[in-house]
Amino acid sequence: MVMWCSNPSYYVTSKTTKTSLYFMASLAILCPPAYLIGLFGLPGYRTSSTVAAGIPCTQLPKITTTHVSKPMDLDFSAHHTAEYLVPLTPTAARVTHIPSCDAKYSEYTPCEDVERSLKFDRERLVYRERHCPAREEVMRCRVPAPYGYKVPLRWPESRDSAWYANVPHKELTVEKAGQNWVRFEGDRFRFPGGGTMFPRGAGAYIDDIGKLIDLRDGSIRTAIDTGCGVASWGAYLLSRNILAMSFAPRDTHEAQVQFALERGVPALIGVLASNRLPYPSRAFDMAHCSRCLIPWGQYDGQYLIEVDRILRPGGYWILSGPPINWERHWKGWDRTREDLNAEQSMIETIARSLCWKKLVQKNDLAIWQKPTNHVHCKMNRKVFKKPRFCQPQDPDRAWYTKMDTCLTPLPEVSNIKEISGGQLAKWPERLTSVPPRISSGSLKEITEEMFRKDTELWKKRVSHYKALDYQLAEPGRYRNLLDMNSYLGGFAAALIDDPVWVMNIVPVEAKVNTLGVVYERGLIGTYQNWCEAMSTYPRTYDFIHADSVFSLYKDRCEMEDILLEMDRILRPEGSVIFRDDVDLVLKIKSIIDGMQWDSRIVDHEDSPHHREKILLAVKQYWTAPGPDSKEDQ
Repeated sequence: MVMWCSNPSYYVTSKTTKTSLYFMASLAILCPPAYLIGLFGLPGYRTSSTVAAGIPCTQLPKITTTHVSKPMDLDFSAHHTAEYLVPLTPTAARVTHIPSCDAKYSEYTPCEDVERSLKFDRERLVYRERHCPAREEVMRCRVPAPYGYKVPLRWPESRDSAWYANVPHKELTVEKAGQNWVRFEGDRFRFPGGGTMFPRGAGAYIDDIGKLIDLRDGSIRTAIDTGCGVASWGAYLLSRNILAMSFAPRDTHEAQVQFALERGVPALIGVLASNRLPYPSRAFDMAHCSRCLIPWGQYDGQYLIEVDRILRPGGYWILSGPPINWERHWKGWDRTREDLNAEQSMIETIARSLCWKKLVQKNDLAIWQKPTNHVHCKMNRKVFKKPRFCQPQDPDRAWYTKMDTCLTPLPEVSNIKEISGGQLAKWPERLTSVPPRISSGSLKEITEEMFRKDTELWKKRVSHYKALDYQLAEPGRYRNLLDMNSYLGGFAAALIDDPVWVMNIVPVEAKVNTLGVVYERGLIGTYQNWCEAMSTYPRTYDFIHADSVFSLYKDRCEMEDILLEMDRILRPEGSVIFRDDVDLVLKIKSIIDGMQWDSRIVDHEDSPHHREKILLAVKQYWTAPGPDSKEDQ
């Protein structure tokens, strides 16, 4: 009937004129009553004003019949925003459907679980590497904070102090009492900046290094500290605009990496064993070992070969502690002169075979420099039969990848003075200069123009984030940040003037491996498969950024498992910003509403018509039960 009334001429043909006249007369009589019945008499009828009242909108402009002398400006902007996609459930009415774990799991690190590690080979410390639970063994519960947990102290106060309740371990205060690593005072720990090889403090120790190589001209920006202790070396480098990635295994020193993170210093659980370190080639300007107890001379020099892989051309390796200056310390190290002399000779030989130049050895410090290219090194393979150069391979592949006994070749150069891979700008220009991997064309998927646009895009987006999350805009509220899918590091670059550091993750499933670009910008990060747990302690990060993470992992693993891992590594009262397709955002919200998170959906910063939406979330404060309570606090 509706089609007939709207277009009766459609049914008129040259052969049916007389019949059609009767038909059209019938329509003229029947259509008006049908229209009126449809307008007023059908169930569920609502006037236009009723419809408008039923949808939460901003106030609509009033329309009057008053004559106007100029055309009316029409408002075509959207008045329905993302927050109305789903009802906002009051916190008090929320039902938590994901249970909390037992209090004994308050420091649970799934892939470095002590009980699981004992099943693996102790040779070369393989048992201390990542060994993640099988899918059927994954714990699907929320890891609690210890009873009495407090919001960490703000940087820079946190560099020197941490709440005892947050890391309730006194072992290091006893075991390292004479080395001034950490002290227990009242309700907090104090970090005097001491270390085994720097009794005068980390600051004075770094000053000694600065007398031997230039730490202030901007040529050294990224560093790696192997066997970091409580990361005082990295903590004190920050005031010199040097960003250190510190790592140590989870071992008898129960809380060393946890202390580093609680202090607001970048760190990961890790060990040099059988796998490559999870960093790209040519990543670090400087590598450091201060009595880190790594057997550098063993296994055909494989550990020094791995350091060579991750050092940029012209980068430095710094060693203090055994066997350096053994002539003075051998009695205190409880080793023979012959043993220590043999160890130093072996390290010297391996370093020469890698074509490293020993710059200086002064007192307890020895410093080597990697060559800026491999022109001479390829010539001297007639002298040094080992290590041979590796066959063509991906030197940036470093996720569960076995270490090599071959030398990673540097990119080819046209002359002896050229720097392999390209010259890096000095800091801070390095942050926004086009990285050599892009400008040289070695990363074919990304152009210089794409890099520049991405940098500007994230400046705009971070500004928008700060308007949405006042805590992100508040200097000092957040310290440890995680970007779960960092691409070119634009998010971290946009925050460079804030008192924060960002762990940039390039997922191993990403279409393009861009972690080398992140390091060439003077930022730090690591590889990660988000179907597994991260090598870090619970409550590591104050803020997590998840851009298109769930689009990337759709159909790869369970969304709930990724969200529970985010819950594990996020501090109580920490925040998360998700940005993803609206369908995924709605699913994320439905899960985190059962995890004691508060959340709300907002529109894309450009337009509400984008399918990509932003989800803001805050993890509520709760802890394991107190000694006299059976309820969460």
